Amino acid sequence: MAEIQVREKSKRPHISRPIFERTFNINSEQAIRVIRNSYNRLMVSLYAIDVILRIIGREETVDEIESIVGQMIAECAEQLQQEKLRLEKLKADNGITETPKYTHPREFVAKIASPQIAQFVELIRLLDQLMIVMDTLWLCQVISNKHCIDARYQWQQRLQRLANKIVTMERHAHQAAYEQGHGEELRLARQESGLLAEPGRIYEDEDSMVDDNELSPSSEKVGDR
Repeated sequence: MAEIQVREKSKRPHISRPIFERTFNINSEQAIRVIRNSYNRLMVSLYAIDVILRIIGREETVDEIESIVGQMIAECAEQLQQEKLRLEKLKADNGITETPKYTHPREFVAKIASPQIAQFVELIRLLDQLMIVMDTLWLCQVISNKHCIDARYQWQQRLQRLANKIVTMERHAHQAAYEQGHGEELRLARQESGLLAEPGRIYEDEDSMVDDNELSPSSEKVGDR
């Protein structure tokens, strides 16, 4: 009985953290794949960077990582936006006003637990919007099958590689803090925040972000969309 009481006293309450839940419809297969392959793992890493590492007092590390992550996300968003504007002009120049419907759109419930999670969610939405314009141009025979297939794959991979880099940065920061004697603080902080005690397994090779069913540009069939 005494042992049970000691364990109960050693438990620390879970942190009550703020969170937004936002629901979006995602249409394109490419944006759906980014969510399926990368989102959950990335969300944990971004929250760990933004909150967990600050709890153990690694302010300088967090500030540096947040700056790098913010810059990477901003650069990707700018590239997506520029390409979307370019394709929208091409659509307007060809007098196209239609927008396709998608056979299997998904409802995406995003849990926003840090500002940078919100930023990455916007990247996913921007990717979806870009894919819709691209698919429109393909259906209207303005761009070729090969160009469309290659572009879909490259933009999807662009987001998945970015997600993998961020996850890798969080893992390295976690490992460095652990090696400097902050292991128990990290474990408690992650536990109280509802995260696993240790970061999940990630892949060193960025291309391995794609799951076993992913299609490469050379193997994707347009009719399968």
